[in-house]
Amino acid sequence: MIRVLIADDHPVVRRGLKTILKDASDIKVEGEAGDGLEVMEMIRKDDYDVVVMDITMPRLDGIEAISRIKSEKPEIAVLVLSMNPEEVFGMRALKLGASGYLSKDSAPEQLISAIRRVASGRVYISPILAAQTSS
Repeated sequence: MIRVLIADDHPVVRRGLKTILKDASDIKVEGEAGDGLEVMEMIRKDDYDVVVMDITMPRLDGIEAISRIKSEKPEIAVLVLSMNPEEVFGMRALKLGASGYLSKDSAPEQLISAIRRVASGRVYISPILAAQTSS
């Protein structure tokens, strides 16, 4: 079972993600956080395999949270799920230790696939980021 922590400052988005993921029999949402500081508190208390996290959050943004997560719990995969353009933040997130970057306008099946991929220790790179890394 892939244990997931969802981090987004919008409750509607968190609920939507939980709804999408409930149909995946191998994925279980075990926690929610509204900002990066809550993420840090939660990963210190419980074990998660994947943090699905937005970049833009109050108190501690996703970029800084990636660095802190990887410093304290390097075994946790971080999948960024954001409205921010992949071309702008994707490479930065990956360089800081994120395992993948996915746009919020992606299909629900793509989210499930990306979570499975990063949970297995691999990197999820969208076609946009793949093109950017090859140039």
